[in-house]
Amino acid sequence: MRRLNNHSTRWCVGALAAALAGCVAGPNFVAPPAPTASSYTADTTIDATLPEPDRWWALLNSPRLDSAIREALAANRSLDGARATLAEAQAVSAASEAGRYPQVDLDAGVGRQKYGAAFLGPEHLPPFTYFSIGPAVTYAFDFAGGVRRTIEQQRAMTDYQRHELDAAALSVSGNVAMQAVAAATARAQLDNLEALLADDRSDLKLVQDSFTDGAATRVDVLNAQSQLANDQTLLPPLRRDLSVASHALALLAGSTPAQWTAPDFKLDEFELPAHLPLTLPSELVHRRPDILAAEAQLHAATAAVGVASANLYPQVSLTATASLQANTLRTLFDASSAAGGLAGSLTQPLFDHGALRARQQAAVDAMQVSLASYEQVVLSSFAQVADALEDLEHDRELLASEQGAVAIAAENLALTRESYSAGNSGVLQVLEAQRQNQQARIGLVHAQSQRLQDTVQLLLALGGSVPRSMQ
Repeated sequence: MRRLNNHSTRWCVGALAAALAGCVAGPNFVAPPAPTASSYTADTTIDATLPEPDRWWALLNSPRLDSAIREALAANRSLDGARATLAEAQAVSAASEAGRYPQVDLDAGVGRQKYGAAFLGPEHLPPFTYFSIGPAVTYAFDFAGGVRRTIEQQRAMTDYQRHELDAAALSVSGNVAMQAVAAATARAQLDNLEALLADDRSDLKLVQDSFTDGAATRVDVLNAQSQLANDQTLLPPLRRDLSVASHALALLAGSTPAQWTAPDFKLDEFELPAHLPLTLPSELVHRRPDILAAEAQLHAATAAVGVASANLYPQVSLTATASLQANTLRTLFDASSAAGGLAGSLTQPLFDHGALRARQQAAVDAMQVSLASYEQVVLSSFAQVADALEDLEHDRELLASEQGAVAIAAENLALTRESYSAGNSGVLQVLEAQRQNQQARIGLVHAQSQRLQDTVQLLLALGGSVPRSMQ
């Protein structure tokens, strides 16, 4: 990969311009060198000894997720379109290969001809009928390299579409994983809320019993009823979130929500690996499909400069014909009907008001655009990995804090209820302790979900592997 700075960009463009000046068919493409950085952030520790799975989601150790991703990769409509686009690019590339070989055609004709004075002068020929049949061979000499560069350009575009398909497959698998986590998060929140509502009902009964015994007031009962009613309002949004995630999974699987039922994903079915197989920066450029696609575009743009350069030079072609010609069908295949011809042509642009030179310069400018886009993709990919690493580090801290908060809130709620039963505290203290317990539970679910989502994001940012056989 190219060194990602302005100096290297200017050097690359200068080198390509120098190569263009010395080569009729334009510069030869050289893949940018790999970066020299050894880490993504100052605190990154890369353990290159960890094996990388052939399926990135295997690290999450969820059989149901594996099944859902496989189904999506097989039936997703966007992937169908990407496969068709790749097939189209392969066909165009195959067609371009024909330019390096002679073209053979079979010509056959029949006609009625009468020549006039403009052709014969004072001579006079009666009208006549003619028949002809025979092959014609045409060959364009590629001494300027235009055909070769065109083939190279089409091959590069095929590589681009291949990597675009890889990127689409990675995106589909990542979206399935993210929606599965979203569904599991909504389901976990619903479970917590159901437990909370059970606590609310227990508290309401506790307060009603105390009211019956004269130890609580009507206001205490209303406060307990209000808490139960407020917590019940949290159910519909969570059910909506679960439905949205389930419907998104159906869409990714190439089905309608009515035709496909998403698995009941649970947060605890996903494994959070303690160590991840981080890819070295020098290797990332050979793994991420978006970087490889940008490199293929740069290759195609470089070849396009060669095509535009070749158009500045003479175009030479040779045509040979062999045919049988006669005035009647019965004599068409006689030995005396044999005819043939050999013709060559040379076309050299002389004056086109600078159009060809302008097209060549436009191709050079387009190559510079592709180079800048490539380097931007590389920079963005490094930033994504760095962000994901930082997010995971903060997620670990947050998860530990939320787990501690849940333990303290649960103990506080239990003691507050005992105190209330003993008449040493009021119902408001119980409700406040319960609210703190609820917030702690929700916070823990969010922390678990966020860490899982950031793990998925890191695996995707590292160019997670999706086997070609599954695409």
